[in-house]
Parts: sequence; C-alpha cells; structure tokens
Amino acid sequence: MSQAEGPRVLPVPPGRSGCPINMTAELLGDRWSLVVLRDIMFGDRRRFRELLGQSMEGIASNILASRLAKLVGAGMLTRHDDPRHRQRVEYRLTEASIQLVPVFAQLGAWGTRWLPTSPELSVRASVLAEGGPRLWDQFMDELRATHLAGESPVADGVLAGLTAAYEQVADEGGPE
Repeated sequence: MSQAEGPRVLPVPPGRSGCPINMTAELLGDRWSLVVLRDIMFGDRRRFRELLGQSMEGIASNILASRLAKLVGAGMLTRHDDPRHRQRVEYRLTEASIQLVPVFAQLGAWGTRWLPTSPELSVRASVLAEGGPRLWDQFMDELRATHLAGESPVADGVLAGLTAAYEQVADEGGPE
C-alpha cells in the first residue's frame, strides 16, 4: 500500500456494531460532517474562514471546529499549517474522503429525485449522476492531484465543469 492510499482501516472508535452501514452512519451521519466534506470537495474551500463564511447552511464556528477536528481524527481530512501565516491552516481530503465521490453522486441524485431541491444546487448532482462512474473516476483523480499531491486545481477539469454548470443555472434563475 502506498503512502498516498493511507490506512486500510480508519482510526475510529468501535461502533455499536460491526455493520458497515452503522459504522459509516456513526462517522458521517451527524448533521454537518457530509456538508463539510461536500464544501471541501465541491467548493474547493480548504480553510476554516472559507468553510465558515461560505456555508449556505450557516454552520456555527464551534460546530465547524468540532467537525473538522473529528474528520481529521478519523483520517478523513489532513490538516496542513501554512508556513507563510502561523494561524492559517489548510484542510485536505484523504483517499478515504475522495472515495466518497460515488456516494455523494448517488445521494445527490436521490435528493434531486425525491426532495424539493433548488435547480442551481441540484445541477452538480445531476451532472455527476449522468456522468456515471467514468466521470466519478476522473473527479477522484483530480481530487487526488489537488489534495494528496498538492497540485493546483485543473482549470478545465471536472470541478470546473460542475462549477460552470452551477453558475449557468444560477444566472438563468436570477433577476432579469
């Protein structure tokens, strides 16, 4: 196993049972963990202030700090000090988080189908669902390059396409 792959099993406390669905729900099933991962993954927000200030759901600072610490402790995020600024920290996805892309795609597709969602916030889910496993793999490779290898985001990659689709629908729905 290469260092980029990370641990085989995440460092989490034992769950109520060994059921994989239960264990996943115990790790990610609170109100905010998936939202924080979503914002890092799809919003390319990697700093505390970005996550706090650009949260559509209005996460409180103490809750954000708690979730970031929980996700770092569980091996879902890594924390990197900025050498240029002592108080600035960057959070990056780990391989375990990157492999949630198909889960996010399916959750988004299900939510778009069954829940009263907004068009501009549903378009990325629709694009991901329609793109299927090939697009998910491309996006995961892009996230690996950005979060694991520290490369700059790809200007014309999957994330850029998802962002462009969001902006197009948001502009169409705005005031005329």
